[in-house]
Amino acid sequence: MGVVLTAGTVGVMNAQTCEADSRCLAVRNFFLRYESPVEKFAQIFVRVADEHRLDWRLLPAISMVETSGGKHGRPNNVFGWNSGKAQFASVEAGILHVGSRFGKSRIYAGRTAMGILQNYNPSRKAYPPKVTRFMLEMSSVAVE
Repeated sequence: MGVVLTAGTVGVMNAQTCEADSRCLAVRNFFLRYESPVEKFAQIFVRVADEHRLDWRLLPAISMVETSGGKHGRPNNVFGWNSGKAQFASVEAGILHVGSRFGKSRIYAGRTAMGILQNYNPSRKAYPPKVTRFMLEMSSVAVE
């Protein structure tokens, strides 16, 4: 199991740093618990969520359900986007693309996290509860 980071260890993080954002630390710690290779992208997950007015827990949680946080599926497609067929130049490019789609497309824009989940995988009723379970691991605030 990975090392859980606290606010006191922010200065020693490698690659993308979380600075003083508790949400970033929560995402990083979440991925570390699952030994996910995308833990180093925690800051990008949070930044993209902010840019597109998404629940900051949504993208990381979907990545866990779809690819075990980047452990499975096509390289750089940590969301199983396009039924797992999409290819992105990098993990960051995939996060940017999916976040942008959730924030701007007519299918998802303006919806709550639950509204996005119901449209993202409408054929599986068990899908939203799977994702929200992971979201609640990062923060116990109710998922809307």
